[in-house]
Parts: sequence; C-alpha cells; structure tokens
Amino acid sequence: MSERFTKGMARNIYYGGGMFFMLLFIGLTVDTVTAIPERENRDQLTASVAHGKELWENNNCAGCHSLMGEGAYFAPELVNVFDRRGMGNEMAFRAYFGAWMGAMPTGVEGRRQMPQFNLSEEELDAMSDFLIWSSRIDINDWPPNKEG
Repeated sequence: MSERFTKGMARNIYYGGGMFFMLLFIGLTVDTVTAIPERENRDQLTASVAHGKELWENNNCAGCHSLMGEGAYFAPELVNVFDRRGMGNEMAFRAYFGAWMGAMPTGVEGRRQMPQFNLSEEELDAMSDFLIWSSRIDINDWPPNKEG
C-alpha cells in the first residue's frame, strides 16, 4: 500500500482539497452577499422599528419566542405574527397586539403565561412596527407552518 500512495500524493490531495473547499466557501459567500439586498428591507427601517428591536432585546423576548428561527421555542415564532393576526392590516394588528399585551397574563390554569411588561402606547407601537418590519423580510417561507 505504501508503494502506491506516496507523501507527495497525500500532500496534493491535502492542498487540492483545501483549495477546492476554499473556492467553494468564497463562491457561497459571494452568492449570499449578492442575494441579501433582494431579500432585506433595510430601506423601511425607521427609528420606531429600531426602538421596537431595542425593546425586544431589553425585555428578553427571545427567551421565550423565536424570530426567524432564532431564540427559544417556549412560545410561538413571531416573524409571521403580523400575517397571522393582522391579516396584512397594520391598524388591525396594532389593535390586536395592544389588546394581547394588555391582557397578559391571562390567568388560565395549565397554560403557559406571558408576563405583563406594562409597555406604554409608544412602546407598543414601536414593538408593533418592529414585528411588522420583521414580517416583510424574505426568509424563504419560514416558518414552515403558518402558526409558527
């Protein structure tokens, strides 16, 4: 076996494989970077959306919910909550979201309970703006089911 497989052959396989996978990595990186502008909605980013993201982080919403698959799976995925509960109508979603947040915790025995964060109207609007903005990012139909 050692007569047929030399150190030079092993070195060529090592360097050739390394070069192949490095080129593959660079190609996939270029593909990703060129696809991002088509999929994002950075032009719709406002101060209210940024404030909503800050509220998301400060209240540790990702400790229970996930957003675009990132976070915990204790509570529903929220990237499509606007589509599920707002039916594409921003005013209806804001009303729903404000009522939902105001009603927490529900006190229903045996159900998971969301804490009461006592958000102001401005903070509820900012959080709504953040969730609406998030729902408009093209994420390849994630999550796979509508209810998240």
